[in-house]
Amino acid sequence: MNSQVSMALPSPHLLRLIVSCRKIAVEVTSPRTSTIVAMASSDEPEFLVQNHARNSRFPRTRISWDARVAARVGEKLALRLRDLGVSSVEIDLGEELSRPAHFRRPAASLLGSVARAGVHVAGFDKLHYP
Repeated sequence: MNSQVSMALPSPHLLRLIVSCRKIAVEVTSPRTSTIVAMASSDEPEFLVQNHARNSRFPRTRISWDARVAARVGEKLALRLRDLGVSSVEIDLGEELSRPAHFRRPAASLLGSVARAGVHVAGFDKLHYP
């Protein structure tokens, strides 16, 4: 008798970017309960000195963060995810492709840093940023 056990792969956690001119935040939610598992933001204490320096400059810049800050936020998120045992996340490809062009490069930097830190980002290879 040949019995086959069908094992469904668990759906990966969903990674969402929240982007504004003042901050970039990223959260990862659980696929079953939609609760936030881990998050990181450019408002964390590590970035306070940089944020204050940017806001004190004249003329002021419109965006308070750049690709380097986004990459560091991604590294912090990946570290937290690895500590929790999460090895794979997925992105909403339609949402990322509809993002305004001036937010795409920092978003790519953030997603790339998460991938380089050892967390697989499903859908990242399909994004084509300028």
